[in-house]
Amino acid sequence: MKYPKLRELREAVTALIKGPYTTKFPKVPSPAAPAYRGKPEFDEEECVVCGACANVCPAQAIEVIEEDTPEGKRRMILHYDICQFCGQCHRDCLTEKGISLTQKYDLATLDRKECIVTIEDRLIFCEFCGDPITTPKHLHWLISRLGPRAFSNPSLILASHEEIELLEKRMLREKDVPLSRSDQLTFLCPRCRKQLTLKEEWGR
Repeated sequence: MKYPKLRELREAVTALIKGPYTTKFPKVPSPAAPAYRGKPEFDEEECVVCGACANVCPAQAIEVIEEDTPEGKRRMILHYDICQFCGQCHRDCLTEKGISLTQKYDLATLDRKECIVTIEDRLIFCEFCGDPITTPKHLHWLISRLGPRAFSNPSLILASHEEIELLEKRMLREKDVPLSRSDQLTFLCPRCRKQLTLKEEWGR
């Protein structure tokens, strides 16, 4: 019995000098490992609110809500209480910086309403059918990536003119008027632009 007691005494003296082995969590959180996948967060500057992360989320933790109003917005709501922290959203992010997993791991809460992260941007709608196309941030990101080649797309031309305030407030398009050549320089969804191209090229 003599040796175990000496060992315990040594451990006690060591703890008095060097401090206890246990961490001070939760008062002082311990640093996470460099590759730890913690709480996902949007980056307000880099996210273009395109919705790509919601399409690849296996847990369907990212909800996309689009307001069908003249000043409609696309809102993406991340419910990290059902997130698997797999990193798919970060890996398949269009800008590669719009969303990422942080090293925050102390996420316990008594209210699940606190377990959400939200980001939103204004929507651009098709001027013929009214379907949502995408957000201005998304179009401006495409313009920056494509450079001069962006001027091959009418929607990107309009978006670039809005960005540098060269485009004045445009008149609303009349309803029930068929597509015509003048609609080339309007915001059209891919389906309506295809319809206009077929009409112009093939008379259909």
